[in-house]
Order: sequence, then structure tokens, then C-alpha cells
Amino acid sequence: MRTVVCAEPGHMTLEQRDPPSCGEGEALLRIRRIGVCGTDIHAYGGNQPYFSYPRVLGHELAGDIVEVGTAGDPELIGQRAYVIPYLHCGQCRACRNGRTNCCQRMQVIGVHRDGGMCDTLAVPLDHLVVSDTLELDQLALVECMAIGAHAVRRSELTHGELAVVCGAGPIGMGVAQLARERGARVVVIDTNPERLAFCRDKLGIELTLNPSENDIDAALKTLSDDELADVVFDATGNPAAMQAGFDLAGHAGRYVLVSIVKADITFSDPVFHGKELTLLASRNATRVDFDEVTRLMESGRLKADAMITHRAELADVPERMPAWCTPATGVVKAMIELDDSPRQSTTGAPS
Repeated sequence: MRTVVCAEPGHMTLEQRDPPSCGEGEALLRIRRIGVCGTDIHAYGGNQPYFSYPRVLGHELAGDIVEVGTAGDPELIGQRAYVIPYLHCGQCRACRNGRTNCCQRMQVIGVHRDGGMCDTLAVPLDHLVVSDTLELDQLALVECMAIGAHAVRRSELTHGELAVVCGAGPIGMGVAQLARERGARVVVIDTNPERLAFCRDKLGIELTLNPSENDIDAALKTLSDDELADVVFDATGNPAAMQAGFDLAGHAGRYVLVSIVKADITFSDPVFHGKELTLLASRNATRVDFDEVTRLMESGRLKADAMITHRAELADVPERMPAWCTPATGVVKAMIELDDSPRQSTTGAPS
């Protein structure tokens, strides 16, 4: 089968490998869609923690179930499904407490073990979710949106609170939409005017700020009667921005770090204590978050597929990946397609 391998930072190859076998408790998924996310981009650039090379990337996955292992339900064959890519041990303290997203022995498909940039992948049956309603593109985006759902749930955001989302990439866009579902007033901050316009025009996020054009502190104080944000979410993947986010939260506020970077993050302890801030990390997502996103997608309340701006067939990924990692190309979300009859690769914007 075809397999795209990230051999080392900045270098991908198309290889032929033997297809996987289907073990007990597993299913074979014929991959149909692969969303390219920030984790893949950081891994390609050599900036992803918990990572080693060579590695087959890809964890935003959707496809058709073509085989089930021993004791598996044969009626699953032929159904469409998405993948929950976080393989947890079920035994550590985090798992015992229902926090499977931060398992002590976590194995993420496409990060710790080879992922879905291939024709067929063996996946544990309990990590596949079937849907008769969602299209393939939507199925491949559930994981991305679940990251946002988990961050918002971690924050305990409530109706009417001011939520500031720093970073208008796909994760930030997901956080913003899920925060809006909680009834919060949502502000998105980014230095990219095209991304901010996308949030306004495509996602309906009315309040956006650009640090290059706006006084962020003054704007947030105006929106909050000088009290700043109730909750700040960082989805920038930028250490400087992550440190600056502490200043955007008001007294008794919460700061949720959705981004993860290979860097140390520092803050002023007197300011942190003076505001009595709550600092939270948000890693991955749980089944509860996936179920919430699935429900909202099926009801049409989330505009996840609007984020897809670029497309390519699997064989073209090594050539396309450098452009997808370049902000100037206008990529919001790239989607890899694997169809029965491979069609010419297309893009929603220049590749």
C-alpha cells in the first residue's frame, strides 16, 4: 500500500509498504480523508514534542471499515467512521479518573506510532466512531474540533463570560466556535488579517483584534468594564504569545494553554498571584468531547468544513507539504483525499 513517511524534518517520501493485518479487537480502516493539522506541520518542521523520526503522520482520519477482527461486529463492515487517535492504557491514575486524554502511557496515532497517511490502517474498534450522517470531510475534522471542545470544557466557561482566543488557526477557530456554543462573548486575536477576516466572514465570529492594528489591552477593557477577559485560550503555538496571554486575563480569570511548544513559558509571579489566576493545560480530548462535536456537527451548528482551503491526493503530499507549512499560501486546513478513482489534486487557494 502507499505510505507517506516523514523521514526527517523537512523531508517526506512516498513508499510502498505491506498492508496491516487485522488483529483481535481491531478493524481495518480504508483511509478516505486525512486532515493536516498543526501537529503534522510542527512535526514536519522539527518542532513537535513527544516525537521521533521516521514517522507516518496523520491523526485526523476518516474512512470505510473494510474488515473487523475476531469477535468484531461484521455489520460494521462498509460503514464510515472517524478515528479517536489517543490510545490510552486504561490503568494509570489519569485513565482511572476518566482523563484518558492525558494517559501516563499515551500513544497518539501519527505522533508516538505511525499514523494514517496511508491507504489502510489497523485501529482498535473502540477508537472508531461510525456515523450515517456526517460526510467524509466532516468526519476527518471531528478530532480537530474535539480539541477545542475539551479546552472549553476544561475552562468551565459560562454564558455571558468574555472569552479571548489567541490564534486563528484551525484549533483556535474550533475553540471560538465551541466557546460561542456556551453563550460566551468571543474575541479572536491574530496578527494575520486574512485569518481574522475568515473568522468573521465564514464562522460568524464578529469580534476580532489584530495586535498590529489594535491596542489589545484597551479593547478588552472596553469590552469588559476594565476587567479584561474571564477566560483566555492560547492556540498560537508561539512562546512569546503564550507568555503575553497572562496579561489578557482579568482578576479571578482562567488561562488555558491549548498550544504546546518546545520551550519554557514564564510569567510574573506577583501579577499571577495578584489576580489569583487559574492556569490550565488542555491536552487532546476525551470521548465526551468527541460526542459533543459529533452532535453539534450533525445539527449543523459547527462550520468545520468551511476551514478546508486546500486539497491534494495522497501521492502529492510530499510535494505539497512545504507550501501547506507556509502561511503566505493562505492555508487554513489542508485535506488529503484517497478515493476509489484518484482525481487530479485541487486546492481552494494557490498551493
